[in-house]
Amino acid sequence: MGLERRKTTGRWRSFWKRNLSACGGFEVCDDMVTKDIMTPLVALLKECSAGLDSNEMSPQEKKDQNRNATENIANEAVNVLWNICECSSRAVSIFNKEGCLEIVLKYLSRFSTNVDLAISVAYCLQTVTEDNPDLLKSFSATALHVLESAMVCPASSMEYILLKTLVAGTIWNLKDVIPSKSQAEIINAILKILSEVLEMDAVEVVVQMKEAETQRLKTAAETEDILHNANGDDLMEDEEMEEIPHKRKARKKTFISDLLPPTDKELRETIALLTAQQTALEIIVNMCCSEDPSDDEWEDLSSSDESDAFLETSFSESGGQLLSPLCLSHEIHTALTNFFIPKKVFEKTASPSSIAVDICSRHPPWKPLIRKMNTIQCRALVGLQSLVSLLDVDHLGGAPVLQTLALHLSQLLFAQPDFVKNADFLEAISSALRALLQTMASKSIPQCMTPDQLMSFCKASIHSSNVGVRVNVVSILGITGSVLAKEDGTLETLQTIGCFLLEVATKDPCLVVAGEALDALFDVFADGKEAERASIQIKLLSALKEFQPIFKMKIRKEGRGKYSPDQLCVLNNVKMNLRRFVAYQETVEKRLTP
Repeated sequence: MGLERRKTTGRWRSFWKRNLSACGGFEVCDDMVTKDIMTPLVALLKECSAGLDSNEMSPQEKKDQNRNATENIANEAVNVLWNICECSSRAVSIFNKEGCLEIVLKYLSRFSTNVDLAISVAYCLQTVTEDNPDLLKSFSATALHVLESAMVCPASSMEYILLKTLVAGTIWNLKDVIPSKSQAEIINAILKILSEVLEMDAVEVVVQMKEAETQRLKTAAETEDILHNANGDDLMEDEEMEEIPHKRKARKKTFISDLLPPTDKELRETIALLTAQQTALEIIVNMCCSEDPSDDEWEDLSSSDESDAFLETSFSESGGQLLSPLCLSHEIHTALTNFFIPKKVFEKTASPSSIAVDICSRHPPWKPLIRKMNTIQCRALVGLQSLVSLLDVDHLGGAPVLQTLALHLSQLLFAQPDFVKNADFLEAISSALRALLQTMASKSIPQCMTPDQLMSFCKASIHSSNVGVRVNVVSILGITGSVLAKEDGTLETLQTIGCFLLEVATKDPCLVVAGEALDALFDVFADGKEAERASIQIKLLSALKEFQPIFKMKIRKEGRGKYSPDQLCVLNNVKMNLRRFVAYQETVEKRLTP
């Protein structure tokens, strides 16, 4: 009775909270949790769940009405729950304790009759299952079966494709509770879905859906005209017979389209596909990421000189490498290559089609899709970075494919004169370019971008406010310089690279960027006759000697407050290598200086 009584007001109150939680960000969501939003929200979810059960006992017509109203309220409530859990770890803890999993899984099980509700639940589950071992223990065989049923449901629309993709992401988050004997099967099922999603041509869908919308609206307008003309004829006949009251005339001029709810089915379908492709790329990146080193691992590490002995030992025992490289399990590696994931990710790095952009830009409701297409490109570039870093060259398509990719990235860059203003694109493409050039250099694959092109890109990008971009820039120059140092006739270019890196190392306000620039200098000037000559020309030794105590002092003063334990570890490693490199440069200068 309670649910029926506030059927309308409850829905709009939930809708308002949904918008507030979605637009307010972390602070608003945290404040909502502090003010105990979760208690009435969980109660509402339970009430809706009970309402759906009681509806099954009602007559068919009333059952359908009540079910629709209840599911609408549940959908809004799940959206609020998802938004809050995404921004608040306290909300996730309450989700665990209050048994919300069972409730939302019941909603998900209705995917065949209410895909909107199922999609909202899938979004929520993908959020709450991430890094949540307490919740993972709650997943029974029955719960896993609900997820599996949703993941293998027929893709009868773009919305069901999105649902399957989101559920695939949730199941990936549950990999630690899936029996080892089923791991390969589950990974294959997930990547099969992601492969099928990425296979779809978004440009074709945009064109087809916009044409379908135009035809639907045209048909509706023609139907409206026919009815209007028919009403006009009737009105003339009526007027000949008798005088018609004014209100009746107004009623007869009502068009049928006024009585129908507005629909944006084609737009919704297109958004669903683009969102599914973005989600698929994000899941692939997550599958490729190894676990980050925990803060506890380095909690006792001091930024003082006493830590140098520890670093010296670690550095020598690991063959010059402090952190282990990323690696993939055999099951993931095999599935990625079997489903041609690298090729499909590479294809998505292309700039959005001018045809699709033109269609969307000419119709205001479709305009936000342009941003969505740009986001897909950025996610694909991040996926490219991960795949290039992890897979063997042969599994990526061989040296020719990598050279084609390098050329493709350079074209993407220089086709956009204002690429520096697009922060997301700049970070994504600089990360992809860094990974690609590193792999090509390690396999002695000739690079397609000229040093002048790279310098142009780096000079434009080094002023970015994004630390990640600046780190990528100096790393790219370090990779390029280390290759050129082994070649003849590169003295002038090495001097330019050296001066650039030296300025970044000594002037960038961020120690992480400064440390990366120093590392790049070590790589460029570690070996080679041209590199040795260039180091003398730019007075590298004197500059580093002057900067060495400053760098050491900055680590001591700023380290603990501004940087994470693993960043401190890397910075201390750079400090140790700087001491070694200065000693090496002293021998070079003695040998080459008369």
